[in-house]
Amino acid sequence: MLRKSFHLFAASALAVALFAGEVAAQETIKVGLVMPLTGVLGPVGKQAVAGARLYMAQHGDMVAGHKIELVVRDDASVPDNSKRITQELIVTDKVAILGGGLTPNVLAIAPLVNESKTATVVMVSGTSIVTERSPYFVRTSWTHAQQASVLANWAAKNGSKRATIISSDWAPGHEASGVFSATFTQAGGTIVEALKVPLANPDFAPFLQRARDGNPDTLFVFVPASQAAILAKQFVERGLDKSGIKLIGPGDIADDEDLPGMSDAMIGTVTAGFYSAHHPSAMNKEYVAAFQKANANVRPNFISVSAYDGMHLIYQALKKTEGKTGGPALVEAMKGMAWESPRGPMSIDPRTRDVVQDIYIRRVEKVDGALYSVEFETFKAINDPTKVATR
Repeated sequence: MLRKSFHLFAASALAVALFAGEVAAQETIKVGLVMPLTGVLGPVGKQAVAGARLYMAQHGDMVAGHKIELVVRDDASVPDNSKRITQELIVTDKVAILGGGLTPNVLAIAPLVNESKTATVVMVSGTSIVTERSPYFVRTSWTHAQQASVLANWAAKNGSKRATIISSDWAPGHEASGVFSATFTQAGGTIVEALKVPLANPDFAPFLQRARDGNPDTLFVFVPASQAAILAKQFVERGLDKSGIKLIGPGDIADDEDLPGMSDAMIGTVTAGFYSAHHPSAMNKEYVAAFQKANANVRPNFISVSAYDGMHLIYQALKKTEGKTGGPALVEAMKGMAWESPRGPMSIDPRTRDVVQDIYIRRVEKVDGALYSVEFETFKAINDPTKVATR
């Protein structure tokens, strides 16, 4: 009798444990981040993942009665990898929500997202067309057009009459330079010349010399953050800084992760961006301190805060849907949402599903022995101008 009772008890306990395991599995909501973690763009993905993890560390892993699990995968910046990994995450790992990375990679997963109706928060891509490729894409990063349009208007109002453009020959460079050119011209300025620089292993010297020969008063540059220090150094070496030519560009060229290692040649560079580690709010000071403590003193950049806010959007949407993860319901909950971020006030445009945010004009300065982008003018609640024009 004792043996029989023991076996019955054991069987019941096992059944309860299995049932509890099933309930726990049902209650867990998996969020998949497909990011570049290796290769040249590895730092981009690492900043995004660090931002997402920091948000969870600060706000817990329970939302609306559900446990949140972050599933991180490396696509090595290869779009085909993103597509394969995303399919595995949706089909095999039962991921309910996705976080999107680089532009080509996000575009590659759009058909899968559309077919599965998976809510996807775009945390890295800044290309305007991305959110048009899927009704399940919602952006918390930025668009190149936001920054370029603000900078063009600011430059035109602050004495720039003739601008030359130097941009990397890739899609983000084309978009940023195109919007800058159109906006600057509309504001009464003249584009002297637009020069395209090879993306791989560029030597900026001949392009800078050609730009100087055109006698502009302003040089707008768009290059990857990793190349900005080289360009600034050659800008000074060729004496363009002493010729009266102003060096300006989007926030990307003064990336907070890279600035501490750049030379003083960057001092005086004016950029338009949506986030600086030097942003003076109390919330941002706490964010920077927490990020550096969790990441071996690495300074957070605009990518990190985009993913941090991406997780905030996911958490708040899940609260609205009471834990329901259907794509249409989550996206609907995200539309129009507004909150205070370490970057400042932001919201989601209910029509375009794009981020609406303040864009700051900043100047690179040395603060307590380190280079920072110091904000000195704010343009409030900027939407993507290319989409505002089509309303």
